[in-house]
Amino acid sequence: MASMTTVVPQQTGPTPEPAPINIGVTIRSFRLQRGMSQGDIEKRTGLLRCYLSRVENGHTVPSLDTLQKIASALELPLSQFFADGHGRESATRDAHVTAMGEDDIRFLTQVQKYSSQLTESDRRLLLAMVRKFAATASTSIS
Repeated sequence: MASMTTVVPQQTGPTPEPAPINIGVTIRSFRLQRGMSQGDIEKRTGLLRCYLSRVENGHTVPSLDTLQKIASALELPLSQFFADGHGRESATRDAHVTAMGEDDIRFLTQVQKYSSQLTESDRRLLLAMVRKFAATASTSIS
């Protein structure tokens, strides 16, 4: 009679958990990409600006119903908040967005909006100009 053996797969370590989603940073990012203020979202959803600020800063986690209202105001499907792009690279981007102010994010969103219309040569020139302005600004501040 043949002997039967059971093969038990060996676990090599804990299963890595997916990176957490900072829903507030995600909402702020989409809002600013669309050039909208918290006041614009307030008008479209009825949610108070102070509540939206608390959500964007991670002090409050919105319910799914509230997320749906915000997604509708941003003209996005709710699933977009949880899209696969919110992995490690997105967590890094979210950390940069959190560290930046709204004015910086708005400015960079505008640059991104128009950069697709520039030639590679124009992009290099623009970047050189930004470096020059930044160097001039840092020497005049000192």
